[in-house]
Amino acid sequence: SESESEGANPQAVAACNGSALQATPKLPPSFPMVENTTLTRQSTEGPTELVEGYWKGDLKEAHDEYLKELKAAGYKVLFDELEDHDSEVSWSGGARTGQVALRDDCGGDKIYVHITNRPA
Repeated sequence: SESESEGANPQAVAACNGSALQATPKLPPSFPMVENTTLTRQSTEGPTELVEGYWKGDLKEAHDEYLKELKAAGYKVLFDELEDHDSEVSWSGGARTGQVALRDDCGGDKIYVHITNRPA
């Protein structure tokens, strides 16, 4: 519906339209840098590091790719779910735990990527 697109998450829009991070992402050193992902923003909330950006392509591809890459990098996938407009992959590894949330919030051919990373 139109109201949904008008109410696009401003945080997502900013992440989807941002320039690539110059700084090293606040993620475990072994965290996979998944192809087609551009990380654009990061912040810290208490013990949690937030890293955001976008994926070029569709949601299912993004979900499958993150799942595959996390497993290949030796991370444990605690939970994963793919729905029509969003996906979640919860992970643990590198003495950290977190989640990759993917949402169809960018419009066009981009998916909003929101990664949380906290001490395990």
